[in-house]
Amino acid sequence: MIFAKRFFVLFAAMSALLFSVPIALAKNADWPRTIKYDAGEVTLKAKPLRIVSTTPSVTGILLAIKAPVVATAATTPSALTDDKGFFTQWAGIADERGVEILYANLDFDLESVIGWEPDLLIASATGADSVIQHYAELEAQNIPTLVVNYSNQSWQTIATQLGKATGLETEAKQAIARFNSLATEAAGKIQRPAEPVSIVGYSIGGSYSIAKPASPQAQLLTALGFEVAGLPAELEADVSRSTDFAFISHENLSAAIAGKSVFLMRGTEADVQAFLTDPVLRNLDAVSAKRVYPLGMTSFRIDYYSGLQMLETIVRQLPRL
Repeated sequence: MIFAKRFFVLFAAMSALLFSVPIALAKNADWPRTIKYDAGEVTLKAKPLRIVSTTPSVTGILLAIKAPVVATAATTPSALTDDKGFFTQWAGIADERGVEILYANLDFDLESVIGWEPDLLIASATGADSVIQHYAELEAQNIPTLVVNYSNQSWQTIATQLGKATGLETEAKQAIARFNSLATEAAGKIQRPAEPVSIVGYSIGGSYSIAKPASPQAQLLTALGFEVAGLPAELEADVSRSTDFAFISHENLSAAIAGKSVFLMRGTEADVQAFLTDPVLRNLDAVSAKRVYPLGMTSFRIDYYSGLQMLETIVRQLPRL
């Protein structure tokens, strides 16, 4: 009887091993894989299990697709972050998943990167958190690095790219579907103005700007049914440009706002009051009718989590009557 039991246990173990081999091979069939990006490509031998992010602007997207992020760079603590320098929209999720600080204040630290032994490093091509100038150092350490460009792509596009790189294509699609579903739900809860609206960066670090209709903020409003006005054509030649915004002087801001309602990027209720009492803007229809609304502090850069917060803010500001 004892021999029979031992034989059964051994047989079961061998069967499990034999059946698990084809399953394991199936799971690894897609690896290695090569991911192309704007300036190059990266080849990954296996599905990444230890990801580090040098770009906090993209960390939220990684968390949204449930990527195994072990550490992320932190920016300088401010009103947009927690005490560690993690952006508030995803800081709680990062803490729940045990994500550690890669380095603080966006102060690149190669030794820290090496110490985390990443099998994939995520970097940004542009922005204050870009480490593209250190790419040769990362390459010399044989650290697989994927460079993304959040300056000209939606978070959904980046999520799809990251999903392919991490083997989390399904999770990326699910995150996008969840967001789209919540956006559709939000659209049914708001009272939209019939006329075009403008998205304004008002006194952000002393600068003033108008969001382009193709900007992530404008795309989100468009998905909710708003018509977003860009810069008037007659001012096109007189402004400083970025990918998503046209920067303009304070004196010319009134002429640059074509919308009959205004949404303030990175805006709070205090910013709304400052806008409404600004002498330069007193003749705007949006000011006289008090149709000026905040988009919230986290609307400065849209990822999955800040996008959800932006939806919630708009629903609060324009509830259906």
